[in-house]
Amino acid sequence: MEELEELILKWSLKNAVDHEGRALEKAVISKVLGQRPDLKERIEEVKEKVREIVKEVNSMSLEEQRKKLEEIAPELLVEKVIEARKELPPLPNAEKGRVVTRLPPEPSGYMHIGHGMSGIINYLYARMYDGKVWLRFEDTNPRKVKKEFYENFRNGYRWLGINWDFEKYESQNLENYYKYAEKLILRNFAYVCSCKVEKIRELRKSGKECEHRNREIEENLEDWRRMLEGYYREGEVTLRLKGDMQSKNFCMRDPVIFRVIEHPHPIVSDKYRVWPTYDFAVALEDYFCGITHVLRSAEFGEMRTELQNYIRSLFGMKNPIIIQYMRFNFKGTPIQKRKIRELIEKGVVKGWDDPRLATIDAIKRRGVTAEAIRQFTVQVGITKAYHEFEWEMLYSINRKVLDPIVRRYFFVPNPIELEVEGAPKKRVKLRYHPTEDLGFREVETSGKFFVSRDDLKLFEEGKIFRLKNLYNIKVKTISGKKVISEFVSEELLKEVPKIQWVTEDHLKAKVLIP
Repeated sequence: MEELEELILKWSLKNAVDHEGRALEKAVISKVLGQRPDLKERIEEVKEKVREIVKEVNSMSLEEQRKKLEEIAPELLVEKVIEARKELPPLPNAEKGRVVTRLPPEPSGYMHIGHGMSGIINYLYARMYDGKVWLRFEDTNPRKVKKEFYENFRNGYRWLGINWDFEKYESQNLENYYKYAEKLILRNFAYVCSCKVEKIRELRKSGKECEHRNREIEENLEDWRRMLEGYYREGEVTLRLKGDMQSKNFCMRDPVIFRVIEHPHPIVSDKYRVWPTYDFAVALEDYFCGITHVLRSAEFGEMRTELQNYIRSLFGMKNPIIIQYMRFNFKGTPIQKRKIRELIEKGVVKGWDDPRLATIDAIKRRGVTAEAIRQFTVQVGITKAYHEFEWEMLYSINRKVLDPIVRRYFFVPNPIELEVEGAPKKRVKLRYHPTEDLGFREVETSGKFFVSRDDLKLFEEGKIFRLKNLYNIKVKTISGKKVISEFVSEELLKEVPKIQWVTEDHLKAKVLIP
């Protein structure tokens, strides 16, 4: 009952705010039934509650209404509704048959909805132009990546309907990266540095060069080869790119492009010890893969784009068209893998598929469909403006996707036993869907049921109710453990409240609420 009141209050406030402080009962009823079609069975109860709550809402000032609505349903106060689209806008400089995009996950955690939505955008654009898609695992930090995460991303993309044409691991291309690193050393664009991390950070902050920057090419080449041979331990040396130590872009201030990491890798085991940093590997791989359009969230920033373009320019490589958009954030839910990992390690959540999270596995457990995520992604599109989405926006689309295809079952939360004296034994046919032809199920009844304690507020001794799709009963006595009633008739009586029920032969359910 409390859920019904909250639903009515939300739409009463919304209607009032939209109409200068006056809510209309019919409009509120329409919204409530639109969101909860099952309440049509309780229409008289709904009407009565709407009258009561609309009267209360209309007694409030417009400012009070707006404040209350912001408190319970802030998503309804968004003044500019996201325009629904059926397809994404055109890509700049895109030619049919020549567009190549990429899915570039770092397998350091489970796939989350941001990865999924970004993947959908890249996939749909490639297909829009009869192009190709790469699945490229950015796995050049062996301390972070795990075997299970690779497969989780594959499964997540497949579930979303995303198919890729090519697949590769960056970890299997290290020999190639080494060749390009040596080219930079030979051209005096890179040097081996033995400064500690703290010193590098401090010098970059102050814009000062370290003593290793101007070493001879031969010295750098010798130390580079020693790095590859295992002479240096982790943390002792790095290979740094010569950028611009005075640049306003800190990414350009002699960034580290290779470092020693002494940790086994799930794909290449302990074959390599020297690993490229993200920007170096990505800059080269986008060229090797022939990527024409990089579509990614803006957390990477223009600063990293400048660095990646600079790296490619040193080898005469063509830059892809880079389009950045705001990260797909959802209110009250961490998206970053680092934060999710912390929650798991602290025991706040039970795992990567905990329904309170925004991983694809967690969202599946909420009952959200891949089609709903695809439609939602296309509707919101890509924008550089910061926005936090409400889950209700996705759920609304999901309900429309599910409504015509999902079977209906009776569900009784917080159950209490109901006994019907004089009840006939019946075998009742219950439709799986009120309008669609999804078949039916048969249930045998004997007069013993379970109903929701939430419905006890409606019960009064002597009052008549209808067990939905079954028969009418009259309440005799109500206690904390049991409701006793008697059979009245099978005929459908007008304006008699209907309640859901399950028999003694029921399945127990555990409800997890995000």
